[in-house]
Amino acid sequence: MTYKQALSILREKGIYGITAEEYSLGRSNVDVVGQMIDAGIKVIQYREKDKKARLRYEECLKIREMTRKAGVVFIVNDYVDIALLVGAEGVHIGQDDLPPEKVRELVGKEMIIGLSTHSPAQAEAAVKSGVDYIGVGPIFATKTKKDVCAPVGLEYLEYVAQNISLPFVAIGGIKESNIAEVRGKGAACIALVTEIVGAEDIAAKVRNLEAAL
Repeated sequence: MTYKQALSILREKGIYGITAEEYSLGRSNVDVVGQMIDAGIKVIQYREKDKKARLRYEECLKIREMTRKAGVVFIVNDYVDIALLVGAEGVHIGQDDLPPEKVRELVGKEMIIGLSTHSPAQAEAAVKSGVDYIGVGPIFATKTKKDVCAPVGLEYLEYVAQNISLPFVAIGGIKESNIAEVRGKGAACIALVTEIVGAEDIAAKVRNLEAAL
């Protein structure tokens, strides 16, 4: 998949799946990703904080093979080295990670860079930094990330939808019960973590989420 093709998928309405093995009911990240792919999710991010680097790399190699065969955009959270080694379409970084400009020097022009943002000032800075898309959140309270900031609410989401030209992904505490509200505030691509990985039947949950959208 080319850079342009991957970026176009990020602009489309749909679900952005993120791994979280801790909440996956005993299933591995590879197993959950396989079920996400089978359910029709077109963007998957590998996020894993607690494993050794070798295990993360080996998991990403397997997931890269799966996503490539399925035509799914694969993004690695934080680990620029692993994203490069496995040939992922993108890498996603946070405000406290390497500066986006330096990440661009490492990955070149043909890899997507996503950046988490939590305020209008950060969104405006992201546009100038040259990233390809931004994360907008956490919209609602979430316990998935240990170091997460306070919820930014729907107001920030509306600001981004109305003022920022970059593609963006809404994230944070989004569930089947509130995804329509998030969509209504201008989000097309919406990230969910525990709502998907913690579902006993991932395919059924994704169908319900898409229906709500």
